[in-house]
Amino acid sequence: MKGNILSYDLSSASGLIAGEDGRRYGFDGAELQGHIVHNLTNRLVDFQIDAEGRATGIYLITGGNGQSGEKNKIVAGLLALFLGGLGIHKFYLGYTTQGIIMAVASVFGFILLFIPTLIIAVVAFIEAIIYLTRSDDAFYETYEKGRKTWF
Repeated sequence: MKGNILSYDLSSASGLIAGEDGRRYGFDGAELQGHIVHNLTNRLVDFQIDAEGRATGIYLITGGNGQSGEKNKIVAGLLALFLGGLGIHKFYLGYTTQGIIMAVASVFGFILLFIPTLIIAVVAFIEAIIYLTRSDDAFYETYEKGRKTWF
């Protein structure tokens, strides 16, 4: 079953999950599988329910349709690398204003001897490197949850 973590207390290593069936399930931190990030609240998970009605075998879902990793860092990085001069990666990440700024600066850069176009290309290249070298969790925390628009 899938659900979202409502709360997780690191000191007691216990938490609460809202399942897709509308019910809430308690869980122990020992049931979390794989790499655990520092903030688990609102993360999409896949889990099973034991005979006592508690969540077991809990896995974080990244790159899915939930709040956890809706955008793919590799796609964002490749868009920044190959189409970054037009701000396509900004549109992909949901930063429409920044995408328009990059597109307009690139397209009308010829008026100022292509200097704005060159600057936008450098910014896009730097962002591509940053996107591709971050971990999935860091990418999610910075660009999806934190909504950091530049670098």
